[in-house]
Amino acid sequence: MDYYSNQISRLIEELSCLPGIGSKSAARLAFHLIHMPLEDVDRLASTMVEARKNVRYCKDCCTLTDQELCPICSNGKRDHKTIMVVENTRDLAAYEKIGKYDGVYHVLHGAISPMLGIGPEDIKLKELIERLQGEVEEVIIATNSSLEGETTAMYISKLIKPAGIKVSRIASGVPVGGDLEYIDEVTLLRALEGRTQL
Repeated sequence: MDYYSNQISRLIEELSCLPGIGSKSAARLAFHLIHMPLEDVDRLASTMVEARKNVRYCKDCCTLTDQELCPICSNGKRDHKTIMVVENTRDLAAYEKIGKYDGVYHVLHGAISPMLGIGPEDIKLKELIERLQGEVEEVIIATNSSLEGETTAMYISKLIKPAGIKVSRIASGVPVGGDLEYIDEVTLLRALEGRTQL
């Protein structure tokens, strides 16, 4: 039995499709939106549409940006000879919050997972290998401490080592199975500073 009108039910259904939003949260959000001033709802809707239309991959590091190059890659003060490889843009943001890393990044947008049918060709590895043709001295692998993250780290290490580029892995301190985006800044800093060569 439907409790709400058709449009409210549709709004709740659409909101509940978002990750981490269950039916109760979707209903709360729907009623919040309905009670917002119309101009605020228009601004929110247009911001979402504009972001979806204009956000793309950075030409160098593959993070999400609305420019050809993201602010990190276009910053001449960053150390472009050191690349930290992360699984997603949220992991990049977690390291940037520390404020202690001055290199650049490469965002894979996933990790190798044979169980889920995700192979090396399904993530941004080809783009990473292309970047290594330049003057890169070190690649820091900062994938998550999960089975998929470790598999990806080992695969990248085996790909890069023959090129003579230093390959290191972030140190422990990051719990096994933990996602980088949820880990506190001190733990992330310790993991970065205690990285080991692979």
